[in-house]
Amino acid sequence: MANLKDKVIVITGAGGVLCSFFSKELAKDGAKVALLDLNFDAAKKYADEINAAGGQAIAVACNVLEPEKVKEAHEEVKKAFGPCDILINGAGGNNPMATTTQELFKVEDWKNPNERTLLDIDANAFMKVFSINFMGTLIVTQEFAPDMVEAGKGSILNISSMASASPMTKVPAYAAAKAGITNFTKYLCVYFAECGIRVNAIAPGFFETIQNAALLRNPDGSLTERSHKILTHTPMKRFGVEQDLIGTVRYLLDDEAAAFVTGIEVPIDGGFWAYSGV
Repeated sequence: MANLKDKVIVITGAGGVLCSFFSKELAKDGAKVALLDLNFDAAKKYADEINAAGGQAIAVACNVLEPEKVKEAHEEVKKAFGPCDILINGAGGNNPMATTTQELFKVEDWKNPNERTLLDIDANAFMKVFSINFMGTLIVTQEFAPDMVEAGKGSILNISSMASASPMTKVPAYAAAKAGITNFTKYLCVYFAECGIRVNAIAPGFFETIQNAALLRNPDGSLTERSHKILTHTPMKRFGVEQDLIGTVRYLLDDEAAAFVTGIEVPIDGGFWAYSGV
């Protein structure tokens, strides 16, 4: 259990699989959790579960790409709980239209209506993926970080990816955005260091979520060829589950346990990053 009692924690993307789990677990530590998500009903479902279990949570509708909506969400959080102590930038995801159908470019695939190469990806689809992952983090940080500046302390946790250090095939927009998150985390760590704000990131390995379902599972539920490649390159030979992340999250958010920890990105990946393949 982390030292988070009465801390106000704002989590974006909290209607999703991973961040809803973070919300529930951090509420167990006594934190006051604000679940922000574009899908209000999803966020409210989890907030209701937290409150029913004796925790403190609110759900807030929020589009992280619209500064005015983020500002409105901030006002709701302050009205319910007070200023933000901790921010988890969890909003993100991918879009099938911003992916390639094949791992490698082949001339015969170019302009084939049944294939999508990098040369065929619509720039707007690419930008949407980049925006939700990177710009959403920037806009939300701009809105909530002033609470921490005024308090003289705080913590920001960004969600990066295995694709941040070594770009994955098929997902150029997502990989580029997550590489940006890794760089931005280090930038923020330095920029806010004298304000008492720590900034770190986690880089989850491969977890089965709604966003990547089509990449990891065939329609019949069996593993795709890509899944077999992933598991071959993962020494622990499995996908991650939510419980694999929460220990690191708790540590990074704890101002006592991680008081001198800032600017790091922690891979939680079953050894994927460490394995050379031979």
